[in-house]
Amino acid sequence: MTTVSNTTLGPASDSAQLFELAQQLRVDSVRASTGAGSGHPTSSLSAADLMAVLMSRHLRYDWEAPDNPAGDHLIFSKGHASPLLYAMFKAAGVVGDEELMTTYRRFGHRLQGHPTPVLPWVDVATGSLGQGIAYGVGIALAGRYLEKQPYRVWVLCGDSEMAEGSVWEALDKAGHHELANFTALIDVNRLGQSGPTELEWDTDSYARRAEAFGCRAIVIDGHDLDAIDQALTTAADGQAPTVIVAKTVKGRGVAEVADKDGWHGKPLPEDLAERAVAELGGPRDLRVRGPQPPDATPAPAPAAEPVELPRFDLGDKVATRVAFGKALVALGARPDVVALDAEVGNSTHAEDFKKAYPERYFQTYIAEQQMIADAVGMAVRGYRPYATTFAAFLTRAHDFIRMAAVSEITMALCGTHSGVEIGADGPSQMGVEDLAMMRAVRGSTVFYPSDATSAAALTAAMADVEGISYLRTTRGAYPVLYPGDETFPVGGSKTLRHSADDQVTLVGAGVTLHECLAAADRLADDGIQARVIDLYSVKPVDADALARAAQDTGALVVAEDHHPEGGIGEAVLSALSASGSHPAFAHLAGTDLPGSGTTDELLDAAGISRAHIAEAARTLLKR
Repeated sequence: MTTVSNTTLGPASDSAQLFELAQQLRVDSVRASTGAGSGHPTSSLSAADLMAVLMSRHLRYDWEAPDNPAGDHLIFSKGHASPLLYAMFKAAGVVGDEELMTTYRRFGHRLQGHPTPVLPWVDVATGSLGQGIAYGVGIALAGRYLEKQPYRVWVLCGDSEMAEGSVWEALDKAGHHELANFTALIDVNRLGQSGPTELEWDTDSYARRAEAFGCRAIVIDGHDLDAIDQALTTAADGQAPTVIVAKTVKGRGVAEVADKDGWHGKPLPEDLAERAVAELGGPRDLRVRGPQPPDATPAPAPAAEPVELPRFDLGDKVATRVAFGKALVALGARPDVVALDAEVGNSTHAEDFKKAYPERYFQTYIAEQQMIADAVGMAVRGYRPYATTFAAFLTRAHDFIRMAAVSEITMALCGTHSGVEIGADGPSQMGVEDLAMMRAVRGSTVFYPSDATSAAALTAAMADVEGISYLRTTRGAYPVLYPGDETFPVGGSKTLRHSADDQVTLVGAGVTLHECLAAADRLADDGIQARVIDLYSVKPVDADALARAAQDTGALVVAEDHHPEGGIGEAVLSALSASGSHPAFAHLAGTDLPGSGTTDELLDAAGISRAHIAEAARTLLKR
């Protein structure tokens, strides 16, 4: 058994030293996963040679100063290979052997089953396969076009995840933007979770696909240390985005599991682990000091100017999506605000930002997953991204939004053309699930403005809200209800009609608020006084105002342009339940499949028009 210790490897390390480091990474991957009783050692063994060469000779990174703005970025898209990543951290001297062996995958500790930014050397949470390359493109975009820093972005991905469409969205954008600071390393080890991968060891097919998206492809033996070094040297030449297609063996170095199916996600049993460690040459205690980051050369950032939000005249008809666009332009006075579009900016009015600040506007075309990934990458680098598309199409990117919350990213999303209100385009374009999706995101904030003034104010509020915030806007133009100096606190609401004699409360947001106001007028003609609440903050919701209304009137009607599941009605019921309030309650929401038609026809067919709201109130009062 060979034991190597008390040695520090640097960029000039020879092949023999690199081999010892790769073996150390393998040994520690086996030890950590066996000690935890879970993990992915075989997926770690296949990529150990790639990572040994990268961290020793090419990753320009100061492990003691991970916030160095010129330092490279390493993303493990195949996040299940976390034993390898944590073994690298040990080799870098930032994680100790005891922590690696006793806390990996244990409750309450930072070496989790898949890496998250609780570790200062991890930019984004990974593990939902197909996302790491996309995040890497977002960070590379920020480095090249916003920060103008010399850092490189390296992404390790598995061959199984190359079946995900998001991977090819990402490589398409890497090629389109000519991101020469971006390199993906594909660990082609042939075996996935439940058998061989789609292409197995057909490395030429991977290369042709990468080249078709405008990236340079380099095919290598992923266990040939010199070939790896040459490929990484070429990738770092600043000429083109690069995909290194590395043929590897899953379980490399351990004969009993190498290239054998059925070992994915399984730790080696203790007896086999002992034999594996011996076969790999035993434990080592090598330390790595790779190349340091170049000097930071930040581009001078313009000073932030005062944000002057647009103002709208009471009674004028303005679409909330239009107000969003105008407010976004106003927020451009902040140099940290960036805008992202999925080729619908002329409808969402995100394009207004492009006209004012083209250098901070990013077009991802019809690639909503990549739009969110770009936003995440830019947020990692300290920017405040606003990503916008139709509310219906944001649902395509739900997993990216979910994972952004795991990474504790701060970003603002805007979904336009929500609900059946959009009219003739029909159900494929109608966002009627988005509130449920966004309310369910951990730590999210959800706004649904009803007029231009509130839309502009809430757009601005999102620039200072931590976590993921969502603004739901409508297609049609509706009267301005609030003066320009009205404020809209997060978690608040507005009571637009009230009296001491209120008999029922009508709760709406967006288009249904205007229907509630019209319904209140109809009820007034019948001698029924109705309170009307604008629930512009859907999450957090104004529980106090709702509880007061329940106590004062005893009856609530909630109308929303959304499916009944997960939207405003359930938010209201949750708040009332927590307060112990049990008023008579009616929930109006769309349940049937809508078709094409006018806005009025569709609102009525969905049962959320003024006539239906008024009738629901009368029915409650008859009980």
